[in-house]
Amino acid sequence: AGNDETLKFIEDVLDEIVEVFPSEYIHVGGDECPKVRWQKCPKCQAKIKELGLRDTKEHSKENQLQVYFMNEVEKEIAKRGKKMLAWDEILEGGLSENATVMSWRGTEGGIEAAMQKHDVIMTPGSDGMYLDWYQGDSKVEPVTIPSPPRYLASTYNYNPVPDTIKALGLAHHILGVQCNNWSEYMYSNAKMEYMMYPRAIALSEIAWSPVSRKNFKDFCRRLDANSVRLDERHIRYHIPLPEQPF
Repeated sequence: AGNDETLKFIEDVLDEIVEVFPSEYIHVGGDECPKVRWQKCPKCQAKIKELGLRDTKEHSKENQLQVYFMNEVEKEIAKRGKKMLAWDEILEGGLSENATVMSWRGTEGGIEAAMQKHDVIMTPGSDGMYLDWYQGDSKVEPVTIPSPPRYLASTYNYNPVPDTIKALGLAHHILGVQCNNWSEYMYSNAKMEYMMYPRAIALSEIAWSPVSRKNFKDFCRRLDANSVRLDERHIRYHIPLPEQPF
């Protein structure tokens, strides 16, 4: 982030992306960036000195460097008539002005961003939003990323609008909810579908139905009809084994 050539590279990439994708948002990632390397990088340390950044109780100077960098990226995105979307790590060091945040490391990042009047998409892996996590006992399920199981009920019972945010009158900042199906272990379309369904059907219901109308027992009854629809389209899906919950 201390290398000015990096920003020039990103500008060139953005020029290509806006040609290809007509969407309102551009997702820039911003996650899983180990600052320990920046601590040892002479260019990063020179940029930190140039910007006058100092460690504070809340944020390291390296995290503040990321904020500076993401602000520069956001300006470039805005110049191209787009909005910036990024993972919740961009909260570390202070949030850039108009960013929309995807909260994946639990719900805390989403709550914090909404309280700062930023828009949020909720996608916490721990709450059943990661479809590449096991959906049954790892001893019998196809191998996937090492993870605790997230059963169909986990996905269905998730409420994308935290009570804290609702109580503060900030629910309008929760734009929606997303499930992720990361593909490191997806060796075929069949495996991808098996991991997605039927949890993706639960996602649809929690995204579009009010909490007052949610009922997991009734959802399971209706899922039988949806399974027939999946069969008609030759889509693979998970069926819990007898010894597993739900």
